[in-house]
Amino acid sequence: MVESLLDNTPGEPSVRGTLHRADNTSGDFLVLTHGASGNSNAALLVALADTFALNGINVLRCDLPYRQRKPTGPPSPGDAKLDQQGLRRAVELMKQQFTGRAFLGGSSYGGRQASMLAAAEPKLVEGLLLLSYPLHPPGKPAQLRTQHFPELQTPTLFVSGTRDTFGAIDELQAAIKLIPAKTKLVEMEGAAHGLSDKKKQTEIVQLVLERFRGFLY
Repeated sequence: MVESLLDNTPGEPSVRGTLHRADNTSGDFLVLTHGASGNSNAALLVALADTFALNGINVLRCDLPYRQRKPTGPPSPGDAKLDQQGLRRAVELMKQQFTGRAFLGGSSYGGRQASMLAAAEPKLVEGLLLLSYPLHPPGKPAQLRTQHFPELQTPTLFVSGTRDTFGAIDELQAAIKLIPAKTKLVEMEGAAHGLSDKKKQTEIVQLVLERFRGFLY
């Protein structure tokens, strides 16, 4: 079952998204969010949420606070903290409805914010799913976004394409060694940043589900 979720509790970051309820579930859930240029209706996120729900995992696709404030355009440098607070609030709302294991993840920018939140709050969720982690800006390999990796205590599954200009596979392999928690990197052959290849979407979604269940379960 799919339903809209909107929470505007005073004093808390607003949460806006779509909840995919699994028919047969143990109560586990995944909060999943989007990249800097998109929103929670990205085709890959919808496909992942549908597939996960069919396999017993409840999924909330949510828009980050910056996207709730403006329909298009990237986040500003000052948005990160509020976006992380929005993800924390989304996890809290899901914990009020489901009693199983909590997972958090997202594509690119959204995944980065999820990982930074988990590094700061290691008991918030049981695992992370990071799709196309933006290791560095394209063409700027020295500007690594790994400062929080040594503090990350949450098991983390990375999924990245072999044509991703935000971080080559060998660069990600090296960076992931900074993380003290259990990690795994899944390579998607021929996929670019965002894993948005429509021809391979079914293959990508099925592989992500398989690796997610094998690693984080």
